[in-house]
Amino acid sequence: MNKNLSVIAGIGNPGERYKRTLHNVGFWFVDEIVAANNLQFSYEKKFDAEVCQVNISENDIWLIKPQNYMNMSGGPIRTFLNYYQIPTSSMLVVHDEIDLPSNMVKLKVDGGHGGHNGLRDIIQHCGNGFMRIRLGVGHPGEKHEVINYVLRNASNELRKAIIKNIQDSIAILPVIIEDNIEKAMKILHTSRDD
Repeated sequence: MNKNLSVIAGIGNPGERYKRTLHNVGFWFVDEIVAANNLQFSYEKKFDAEVCQVNISENDIWLIKPQNYMNMSGGPIRTFLNYYQIPTSSMLVVHDEIDLPSNMVKLKVDGGHGGHNGLRDIIQHCGNGFMRIRLGVGHPGEKHEVINYVLRNASNELRKAIIKNIQDSIAILPVIIEDNIEKAMKILHTSRDD
């Protein structure tokens, strides 16, 4: 099995109420992969997560959606990694990023949580040595508005922009698997600069 990428964790809040909110774009990402491959998630109680396995570039990749709330994503992810003996470095976490506009997406490795409570909890449980896809959702302008903003349903225009970023990001997954993350970063970030 390829060691560059073994699991993609999309993070968000469970339940119908949060489905279209900006905080759930990590879920949108893995849902998009599952839909494109005519697969479906199944709930695994031992992880408190929905999981699915997909084949990308002849590698079996786990997709996981923790089913407790965003700011408690770390526990289910740690349990999952331990169970399958997957190193943190082989995980890609996909999350919303208010510090990027909605027409931007960034791929990175390591780093802090930048105030993102989902990432904070994952780092606390797993360390910070994992890959991240940061899907820009824009910023409401005022710090005190952030929570309301990310828990609001995305407008159609915003949703379209984010889905485009998701599709572009999914397209570079084979590059992470077959080559390396540096090459994938270059392709993804260059395509944004045109």
